[in-house]
Amino acid sequence: MSLLFCKFSLILSQIKLDTMKIVFFGSASFAVPSLNILIENGYDIAGVVTAPDKFGGRGKKKKLETAVKKYATEKGLQIFQPRNLKSRDFVEKLKALEPDLQVVVAFRMLPKVVWSIPPEGTFNLHASLLPAYRGAAPINWTIINGERYSGCTTFFIDDKIDTGEILFQMKATVGEDETAGELHDRLMTLGSELVLKTVKAIESGDYELQKQDESLVTKAPKLNRSNCRINFDQAAHEVIDFIRGMSPYPAAWTRFGEREIKIMEARKVIECKTTAQPGTYFANRNELLYFCKDGAIKVLELKPEGKRKMNVQDFLNGYNFNQ
Repeated sequence: MSLLFCKFSLILSQIKLDTMKIVFFGSASFAVPSLNILIENGYDIAGVVTAPDKFGGRGKKKKLETAVKKYATEKGLQIFQPRNLKSRDFVEKLKALEPDLQVVVAFRMLPKVVWSIPPEGTFNLHASLLPAYRGAAPINWTIINGERYSGCTTFFIDDKIDTGEILFQMKATVGEDETAGELHDRLMTLGSELVLKTVKAIESGDYELQKQDESLVTKAPKLNRSNCRINFDQAAHEVIDFIRGMSPYPAAWTRFGEREIKIMEARKVIECKTTAQPGTYFANRNELLYFCKDGAIKVLELKPEGKRKMNVQDFLNGYNFNQ
C-alpha cells in the first residue's frame, strides 16, 4: 500500500513540475474569472500583479482594493502592487519568479522590460474582435456604434497598444437592447474561457499567429465627461445606442432645466414627428421626452446629479412644474 502511495505521489509531483508557471496581471472585476479559471485548472500562479490601493469615502480614509487583489488574497496568492512598472526592484522580483508565461486582463500597458520576461511570452485578453475597437473602452463603443457582434481576443503583447499578433478569438452577438454592463458580464465569462484555451494552446505549442489587418482598425478611446454627453442632433436610434453603451457606467448625461441628469434607460418613441429642436424636452407628471433629429426618446430611468438612480415617474413626482 505504501509503495502505491509513493508512486502516486511521484506522479503528482511530476504533474506539478510540468505545470506552466504563470504571472497574472489584472485589476478590474473583468479579470477575476480569468484568474479563477486558471487556478481551477491547476495552473501554478506564481504571482498576481494589480494596481496599488486607493483611498476613498469620507475623508478618503477607506482603503479601496482592486477586485483582483481581493480575490488573490482569498486564494493566498503572492501579490505585487508596483507604482512604477519599470522599477528595477519590481522587475527583479518578477524575474525571480521565473514565469513561463504572463497573462494580462484589464490592466494598464506593460513596458517591454516586463512583457519580455517569460520565454513563452505575455498575452492580453481584449474585449473586442481586434483590430476593431482598440483602446480603453471597447465594450462601450461597440454598443454606442450599434454593432451586431462583439467578442474577445487574445494576442501577444508588443510595444504598442492592442496591436500584437492574434492568438484566438471568440465571437458574441450583441442583444438589441443590451447595455454595456450586460455585455461586459457576458464577455467576462467568455473571456475567461478564451484565456484558458489560449494558455492550453501555448502550453502544447498548438497555435498559429495572425497579424492584425491595419486597414480594419477602429478605436475605442477612454471615456470622459466630454464624450459622455448626449448629442441629440443624431437620430433617435443612435441616441438610444449611446445611452445603452454608457449604461450603467459612466452613464450618458444631459441637462434638465438647470440640473444635470444621467439617463440610464430610454426607448425610441415610435412615429414621433415633430418640429422641436434637437435637445429640447417635454415633461409632465407621467413622462419625459427628449427630441432628436428625427423624433424623440422616452426616458425610463435616470440619475439626477448627486442622487440615486430612479425611475422617471419618481423623478417627475418630485419636480416642481410651477417653478
